[in-house]
Amino acid sequence: MIQHAAASCGSGRPTPLTNPPRTDGDPPATWLRRALGRPSGGGVAHWLHSFSLHVATGFVAVAAHYALMYALLRAGQGAVTASACGFVAGAATRFALSYAHIFAPTQGVHAAGARFAIAIVAQLAANSALLAILTQQGIAVWPAQVITTVTLTFANYLVYRWWVFR
Repeated sequence: MIQHAAASCGSGRPTPLTNPPRTDGDPPATWLRRALGRPSGGGVAHWLHSFSLHVATGFVAVAAHYALMYALLRAGQGAVTASACGFVAGAATRFALSYAHIFAPTQGVHAAGARFAIAIVAQLAANSALLAILTQQGIAVWPAQVITTVTLTFANYLVYRWWVFR
């Protein structure tokens, strides 16, 4: 049992620290499935949930992007080319996770895939251009790539939500 030290000051005895009660009786695994599941409903809560999942799955996509980029840089490839190849690996990861877990596409995988491909070409151009600009300004490759990734995250979410997976 965990004891709370501050609660023991007045009485001389430790007071047990308890978990907040669960109002719905769900075990943590059920809550986690709901939190990581495809958002439903509407309003601000829906937007926050779907954007949070977009960011969370983005970490997985970025890991794929950066892992391939790192391998290509180690093999002697140029920074922008390595980043572009990594971007494609991250994009494939992003599409699979977005289609299956974040957005509720109104059309099939082929329509969403075609729109995603168009969006990815635009995002690849934006990623490459911004990375080239930042590295030409003297920013090292990895900080420049992180700035590029964070900058594009917000625009990507809106494009996916309003066009690719609508």
